[in-house]
Amino acid sequence: MTPNLPPIVLVHGAWAGAWAWQRVLAPLRAAGHAVFAVTLSGCGERRHGLRRDITLQTHIADVTGLVEAEELNGVVLVGHSYGGLVVTGAANALLARDTGAVRQVVYVDAMVPLPGESWSSRHDEATRTARTAAARASGLNALPPPDPSGFGLSGPDREWLMRRQGPHPFNAYQEPLFFDADRVAAVPRTFIDCVSPAYPTIAPIRVRVRQTPGFAVVEMPTGHYPQIQAPEAFVATLRQAIV
Repeated sequence: MTPNLPPIVLVHGAWAGAWAWQRVLAPLRAAGHAVFAVTLSGCGERRHGLRRDITLQTHIADVTGLVEAEELNGVVLVGHSYGGLVVTGAANALLARDTGAVRQVVYVDAMVPLPGESWSSRHDEATRTARTAAARASGLNALPPPDPSGFGLSGPDREWLMRRQGPHPFNAYQEPLFFDADRVAAVPRTFIDCVSPAYPTIAPIRVRVRQTPGFAVVEMPTGHYPQIQAPEAFVATLRQAIV
């Protein structure tokens, strides 16, 4: 780790695991950052621990637990997609304990909630109904993964994601997140907007961040998974975004 460069904590989105960041870990570390990729409970290589009672708060505790165990300070929390909810909750919890714990929050085509919102809050009724039915049919109270083509991936990248995706705990879809908005807004926040193709369920968030004072927005000409589709460009974009 290079002195004065902040540690980075990477939080994956739904249906994924720490593996989703595989292509950007080495370049970020080579640039001098200490980098930690979290696998959330019930996901990725922790899929064997998928339980009905896993919640959004469980996933927030996964992140705060890593930060505390590694004795990190001044971290950049990076959340992809659903991970935006997780890093928001983690920032709120960490900053409540130590105002220097978090340096910045970066949302990668991610959910940027208001207090009291859930992952499902900004989805239309048809999406919520379809996902509820799919979770019930799974027998695990979990959302089965979608076809990665909806994320703008094709060819080997789509096949790579298809092999690795797994079900996501459904409680995390429904559970509202309550946090101190002023506390989280006290640190710099950046939204990396992936616009080609733009993932439809993120559309309301794209509008929100552009209307929120103090939010920096950076566009990338990729689909929903820039860290897979364009890892070198993603690393450059993330490093340039860090303040």
